[in-house]
Amino acid sequence: MLPLKQIVPFILQAQFSLFISPLFWLLVLVVAYQYRRLARLKEELFGVRGESAWQPILTALAYGVLGGLGGSFIMVLVGVSLSGIGINYLWIIALLLMLINPRFLCFSYAGGLISLSALILGVPQVDVPHLMGLVAVLHMVEAFLIRVSGHLGAIPVYTSHQGRVVGAFNMQKFWPIPIAALALITLPPWLPPGAAVPMPDWWPLIRPAVMPEPEQALFVVLPVAAGLGYGDLALSSRPEEKSKFSARSLAIYSLSLLVLSILASYYRPLTWLAALFGPLGHEYTIWLGRRVETKGEPIYVPSDLGARLLDVVRNSPAAKLGLRSGDILVKVNGYPVHDRESLKAALEGPYEQVEVVFYREGEGEKTATVSKRPLDPLGVILVPEPGDNPQVELISPGWLARWWREKRR
Repeated sequence: MLPLKQIVPFILQAQFSLFISPLFWLLVLVVAYQYRRLARLKEELFGVRGESAWQPILTALAYGVLGGLGGSFIMVLVGVSLSGIGINYLWIIALLLMLINPRFLCFSYAGGLISLSALILGVPQVDVPHLMGLVAVLHMVEAFLIRVSGHLGAIPVYTSHQGRVVGAFNMQKFWPIPIAALALITLPPWLPPGAAVPMPDWWPLIRPAVMPEPEQALFVVLPVAAGLGYGDLALSSRPEEKSKFSARSLAIYSLSLLVLSILASYYRPLTWLAALFGPLGHEYTIWLGRRVETKGEPIYVPSDLGARLLDVVRNSPAAKLGLRSGDILVKVNGYPVHDRESLKAALEGPYEQVEVVFYREGEGEKTATVSKRPLDPLGVILVPEPGDNPQVELISPGWLARWWREKRR
């Protein structure tokens, strides 16, 4: 059994040390900037004002700490070590790949390329099972975070699908992760008692390429600041359903990669399989998610019953009416509505109350009334109408790809 009573204080101490580290709070500021950018995007696209970015920032921080704690225990359990895995190369390659496509800012692709280079060319010298094990654990944490919060704060957008413009949700999430990882160090003579935890004989599950004698080296717990991001588009499924599917697919991928990494540490020829499965398995996961969306029937399209809602603004009169994404406005103040113009006409006048008849799938028609000042907007975003232009692409190229495309014109 793992000596959890001795390990837990080291993990908590490592996480706490990050809370007083400028590097971690710099990462939090980067995440905060991303959420501010998303809030501005929603304002630019639909004129939605007043939605605070602080709530998603604090939510991301809370979930990131929780995910980091769980990831730390998995790191220690399997014995993923930062020693000899080329962590600096990992960041450099990931940032370069991002220039080709933003979704390549992922350790699965960078880790796979570094591992294949090490196996084929012999440089850089990295322990492939540990490197791919790190990739697996980080994706496990990401799968958990997507499952519990990937759908929160999804941005309504218009996108092109099979020759027509449809409504969708741009799901972008970012989390700062304080995580505890391991490093293999030579045991110095001045190391005080209790500074490192002796582990059982079966540990680590991922064996180093050269396993040192217990009296010569020890694994110690180190703090690491990491950042995770998630980007997806939901157009034939609701954001909640999409995040569940993505999290399930990513969990299967990460567990498979972790098992391969463990097996490869015992039978080294399997390192080739782990190195290939890292990027190819992740690419298949992305392809599968996109295929489900593109082959499915879009949800957020006009309806013959009335004006379908793409989204409802928080704390708006529409939110107080109980309206939600996917509902269909049938009548407003007694007037039938089918599009933005008819809705605008129905709201004109000195109404102090707004009566709405709406249809909800599975529940039928409902009627609700809310008080509203005449100049206040209702707070709804309708699905695109004929003539509307797409705002985002399902597959967005990176800066380098866009530069090359412009150069060839």
